[in-house]
Formats: sequence, C-alpha cells, structure tokens
Amino acid sequence: MKIQQIKVNFVRLPPEEPLVGAPYMTGMMCEFFTVQVQTDQGIEGIGVTAFGGKLVRPLRAALEDFGELIKGDDPLRVEQATAKLRAASASCGSGIAMLAISAIDTALWDIRGKACNVSLARLLGGARDKVPAYASGALSRTTPTDKLQRAAAALVEKGYRQIKTQMAVEGLTPRQEIERIRLVREAVGEDVNLMVDINQRWSVAEVISIGHRIEDLGLGWLEDPTTCDDHQGHAKIADALTTPICAGEYLWGIEPHRQALSHHASDITMIDLLRVGGVTQWMKVAGMAEAFNKPVASHLLPEIHVHLVAAVPNGLVVEYMPWTWRLYENPPMPVNGEIAVPGGAGLGLKFAPDLFAKYGVS
Repeated sequence: MKIQQIKVNFVRLPPEEPLVGAPYMTGMMCEFFTVQVQTDQGIEGIGVTAFGGKLVRPLRAALEDFGELIKGDDPLRVEQATAKLRAASASCGSGIAMLAISAIDTALWDIRGKACNVSLARLLGGARDKVPAYASGALSRTTPTDKLQRAAAALVEKGYRQIKTQMAVEGLTPRQEIERIRLVREAVGEDVNLMVDINQRWSVAEVISIGHRIEDLGLGWLEDPTTCDDHQGHAKIADALTTPICAGEYLWGIEPHRQALSHHASDITMIDLLRVGGVTQWMKVAGMAEAFNKPVASHLLPEIHVHLVAAVPNGLVVEYMPWTWRLYENPPMPVNGEIAVPGGAGLGLKFAPDLFAKYGVS
C-alpha cells in the first residue's frame, strides 16, 4: 500500500455551546483543518488539527508540504513517516510542525485500523469499549454566576456525573472566587465529580492558598493551576493539597511530559493529541504515565480521544468538549456520562457529507 495524495480543507464551524445552550466560551476553537490521506488501495484515513490563533496559513502550508513529502510511502509504517516529517521540520518539537504531524499521524493510524478491520481502540490495546466522559465548556469563567448555576444543574439533569468549570475569574477576589465555586458545588450536589480549570492563571502561592480553602468541596481536580513548564511549582502544589492536580495539555511532544512525570508535577496527566504529536506520541506518554502510576485524561477532540482513553489501562476520562461534533457524520455522543468507542474500523468516523459545502473556507 502506498500514499497517493493528501487532501487538506479548512472549515469554520459556528460558535456554540450545545450541551445546555450556555454562552459559548470566549476563545473557543471554531476553525479546523481536516486531512484525508488517500492510498492506492482505496483506503482513506482522516485527521484533524487546529491552531486556535491567527497563524492558519502556515499550518495549511505545513500540511500540504508534508503531504507531498510522504507521497509514495507506506502508510502502515507510521513511525517511519512521522520521523521523516520531524526531520523535515528540523526536529521542531512544538508549534506549526507538530500540529501538522499530529493530523497526519492520526490519519495514518486510521488507515492501519481500516487495513486490519478493527477499531483504533482495539488496535492500540482495547482495554474497554466505552469510557467515562465529563461535560466541558458549558461552565465558563465569563458566565454570570446565576446562569452558571442553572447550566450546572442542567448538565446533571442530562445525566453527566462528571462536570468541569473554571476559576481564576477576572476581577474577582479570592473570597468571591471561593463563593462562586461553592455555588456551583451546591448546584450539582455532592455526588457529582466537579473539576476546576485554572488555565495557568494563578501563582503557586495563590493556588495553595485558595486550594486549602476549598478542599472541603471534594473537587475531582484542579487543572493547570500555574504556568505549564513550572514543574517544580506544580510539584509543590501537588504536595501541599489533597485535591488532585491535573496538568499536561499545554505540553508539546513527549519530553516535557517526561520532565513533568519525573518531578511528580501532577496526580493526573492530561494529554493533548495535537500538541503531543498524534496517536503515536499520545500512546508513548500514556505508557510513561502508567510507569509512574498516573492515570491519563484527554483534552478536546473527544471523537478521536475516546479510542485512546479506551485503549490504555490507565485511561481515566474523556473531556467531552463539543467543539468538533459538526465535523463528523454520526459522531459518538455521551450517554449517561459515558462515551462508547465507534464501532467501525479505524476511527470509525466519516466527515459530515455537507461539511465542506456548508462550513468550508477557501
């Protein structure tokens, strides 16, 4: 089998929060590149990537140039193909090159699954056929507190047993922050696993101070509480608090994850498919985390991440952030707080038939 061509399309999806119709999150990702790797045997693999910023033209160029570079190569030799792309990008460990490699790597794994006629989750290990999912994106720090409570209660009514909100609200004092998160806990009840994302906005001292004052809430985790590459600071926080610390989504490639794990910087490792380098690198980080007795969680792209979290023994939970569901025909959706692995071969996904006509941008 040989790679025949790679098709790249750019789509702009509508900003929305479909879980409970809450105000959509400021800065949400709406623009994505889709990748279709076509082979001479008629098997096509798909992948997705995004930048979330203004540098979309360089990302398109990287995808197209990389596609030309691996034409004629064997798509089943994923390590060989991605090594070739890393070498062509001067072994760049982050940025545009990594985002492009991630999409192509994912598409090649999709081809492998289809060639073997098994789902990607089973191909990678097949630990489970469905995994827990938590609702994300509906409880933003920019949402007024009264609407936040209503949205949180609505998520529980929809069957979610795990929900994430945000702290580090601009303009609020620590006391007001604490009052706000207590209201969210009150809205969802004591039995719901309530997680909180800080998005790197607090200093180490702030995290420890505020964290101590909310430990009685029994939060599932504090996520990315301080600057992502301050592994010593994260370790100090994790040591000081009983609330679990989750981090990793902002790390590019596998080496920073090694550093974080070596420093015991968090209790739960979050892995971002796009920043880590695709399925190949995601699995390597999950393996490292297992060696450190750490569970792993996913970041964004739940339709793909469900395979990865389901494949590994230390897969904890999928973040159900519904920013990409419109990309696909019949995407997997959470049911009673769980999301099932798609039943088809490979990713088990197809791009929606009207995707490019409806949302394509030239």
